[in-house]
Order: sequence, then structure tokens, then C-alpha cells
Amino acid sequence: MSWESIIPNVLAGETQALAGTAPSAAMDNEQFADFYARTARSLWAYLARVSRDPALADDLTQEAYVRFLCANHPEDGEVAARRYLFKIATNLLRDHWRRPQSSSIDEIPEHVFAAGSDELQSDSLMMVGPAMAQMRPRDRQLLWLAYAEGYSHHEIAQITGLGSASIRILLFRARRKMASLLRCGGEA
Repeated sequence: MSWESIIPNVLAGETQALAGTAPSAAMDNEQFADFYARTARSLWAYLARVSRDPALADDLTQEAYVRFLCANHPEDGEVAARRYLFKIATNLLRDHWRRPQSSSIDEIPEHVFAAGSDELQSDSLMMVGPAMAQMRPRDRQLLWLAYAEGYSHHEIAQITGLGSASIRILLFRARRKMASLLRCGGEA
């Protein structure tokens, strides 16, 4: 699937209709295509792991890129743009969690009911997956940003909106919780 099929209105010049604001002049279509190719997989993986919902990750990834294109983000280079994109995605995820949730069984993904789901493929993921599922969303978020994305404490603070001094303590607690869950076989 190409980025053009994910965000068709942006290429058609309808960015203003999507967000009601002028698009950022920081990237042209080719630059955005390259940026998307370099960042889409890791952004989706971050959202999927933190939310534990691949379909939600699909939706939020698309929305994050649309908002990124419509925003007047700083032109401080690739690293700043990537950080800004993750901040947008984090805010979208936070907004999703704040919305009242319905309890319809139709909204539960089918893989939850499937016996022997092959979502987790390696032995290490088979141990980490259930432990991550039991952790609070913020702890999953911090662990993912720190270890899967390799962000520093300061960068994580910028993405999540938490204080820089808090990140070190929160990551310590999240790692300790993860270690405890792994020692107990994924049961708290």
C-alpha cells in the first residue's frame, strides 16, 4: 500500500479542507513520501503496541500523518519532524483513551477470541507480549519509546508531555513491573 492511497486528499490539494488550515510548506510531496517511508512502520508499531489494537493503530497512523501535514511544524530537520509526528500520535492516542468506550462485543477484535493466535512469533515475544498486555498504557508507551524507538528521556518527555525529570523514574518503575511480570510468567 502506498502512502498516496493512505492520504489521497493531501495529494489532491485538499489539505485545507481536511484540517481547515493551510498545509505546512516544510515538505513537498516527494519529501513527504520519503519521510513517510522512513517513519510509517515505526509509528504504526508504536501505536499498535501501546494501544494493543492494530486497527486503531491503522486509524491513528493515518490521522497523525494528516495532522502532521496540516500543521506548521518547525523545520529543524528529520529528527524534530519525527519527534513531532510521534507527539501528534501520542496526543491522538490519549484523546482516544479519554473518549467514553462502548462495551459492544462487536467491537472486540476477532483475534482475541481465536485460539492459538500467531500474533507473537518468537519465543521472546511470547514472553513479553502477555506481560506488556498487563501493564498500564503509559508504561507500555514509555517502554516502547525508550527501547523500541531508542528515544532519550528528554525526547520521550517532549513526545508524551510529561516532565523530563519524571521520565527516568517512570521508566524505572515500568522496567521493574515488566521484570516482575516476566519472573512470574506474565501473571501479576
